[in-house]
Amino acid sequence: MMLLREMPIQDRPRERLKSAGVSGLQDAELLAILLGSGTRHRDVMQLAADLLPVIDSGWPTLESIHLEKIVGVGQAKAGLILAALEFARRRIRPNGVKITRSEQILPLVQHIADRKQEHFVCISLNGAHEVIATRIITIGLVNSTQIHPREVFSDPLVDRACAIIVAHNHPSGNPAPSDEDRRVTRVLKDAGSILGIRLLDHIVFASSGYYSFADSGEI
Repeated sequence: MMLLREMPIQDRPRERLKSAGVSGLQDAELLAILLGSGTRHRDVMQLAADLLPVIDSGWPTLESIHLEKIVGVGQAKAGLILAALEFARRRIRPNGVKITRSEQILPLVQHIADRKQEHFVCISLNGAHEVIATRIITIGLVNSTQIHPREVFSDPLVDRACAIIVAHNHPSGNPAPSDEDRRVTRVLKDAGSILGIRLLDHIVFASSGYYSFADSGEI
């Protein structure tokens, strides 16, 4: 990873924010801007890179203590991150969003489309198909995330969810589902039938687009 001081001025996060706009920045760059600076021994880009997987795996139950395990992150930086996440959630992605079409799922997961590892996400829904919670279940090596029904359904059971939607990114950039994706979908659909929690859709997505199992008649 290139350190901030090694970057040409025009490629640094704040300068790119001016030239490319906020939507043109990667998550690590946005987080680096939030952090403002690193520490004496830790560059801000290093901090951002270390924090991203902690935030991904911990949200929405992320707490300050989880962030402070990263060297260079104290109470002030941890508090800033948690406040920013909650502020955004209340205005951009509130609970209660109703899902009626596959494209409505993308805003919940699109921010991880460009990650270099597969992220498997589970969205809990109530009886009206309103979002209860969105969680990252696993983060795995490219094309080798291992999914088991107990990890997928444990939180929806606590949520008293009536249905779920699962989604995962393809780091290759090709959203076409693999044979393994189809196998996982069948396993989760069968498990959901037993538990009384219906699998509504499985979305495979990348920066170039997405594939919906429900739209394709495979669920």
